[in-house]
Amino acid sequence: MGTAEGFESITLTSADGTTTAEFVPGANLLCCSFIVDGHELLDRRRGVRAYAEQGKTMGIPLLYPWANRLARFGYRAAGTDVTLSEDDSRIPRDGNGLPIHGVLPGLLRWELEDGGAPDSLAAVLPWRSDELLELFPFAHEVRVGATVGPADLRVTTTVTAAAGGAVPVSFGYHPYMRVPAGSRDDWLVALGAADRLLLDDHSIPTGERAAIDREPFRLDGTSLDDAFDAPSESASFEATAGDATLTVTFLAGYSYAQVFAPAGHEFICFEPMTAPTNALNSGDGLTVVEPGGSYRAAFRIALSRGA
Repeated sequence: MGTAEGFESITLTSADGTTTAEFVPGANLLCCSFIVDGHELLDRRRGVRAYAEQGKTMGIPLLYPWANRLARFGYRAAGTDVTLSEDDSRIPRDGNGLPIHGVLPGLLRWELEDGGAPDSLAAVLPWRSDELLELFPFAHEVRVGATVGPADLRVTTTVTAAAGGAVPVSFGYHPYMRVPAGSRDDWLVALGAADRLLLDDHSIPTGERAAIDREPFRLDGTSLDDAFDAPSESASFEATAGDATLTVTFLAGYSYAQVFAPAGHEFICFEPMTAPTNALNSGDGLTVVEPGGSYRAAFRIALSRGA
């Protein structure tokens, strides 16, 4: 075990030694570093401690138990009405004061399971404490497996409902990625999406869709914070500069995506999502796991070099 800003961390290393990924079990299993051939591919923004204590996202955070925003301080899902307090410090807020990205990451402390190889880990988060059930009242457990290969990181997330009740599935990941070549405005972006979800002034989906132009485009001053339907099989999102291409591939369980690339920042986020923003309220695209059942989702981040 190592440390990241005072938190214990574990670093995975590929068999050939070219690639590492560092995870922080005490801060919602945050992946705070992904290095290939000496190049850091993640934007660390305000750091691990600001993420754990304030919910300021960085690296590759798991957004749990909901991804992105809720339209209000509460929701109705799986037959259960939940009221959240606007004064609750355990819930991060966006610029409009809406709940965003689930509960405060420092509350989510993962248990590493024994037997991991140097290139992989397995961890479990039991969702059974009174504190967690107060915010998301569905007993379950979450398991994450991560494996590092040459220029490759794969993350699998499985939600298993307790025998006593169903669980709505509305999580996602938010990888802040940097192409190790060129400036942000020069990056060529390709979106493996189906349609764009139309959003209101608070970035909540309206329920309407619009067709997208699938031709690759350069960021070049463009600011993105858009939501998309993703094809059901192996949707891929790419950012290329020079001979380097960063690709996020949705391997299973992610039918939606958010793309975040604000102008003036040297990162782009291709976010795999199991449901659209605010699905706990709208029900749009929301999967409910039956008692004792499981939901599995997986994605891959890879760096490739051209000839």
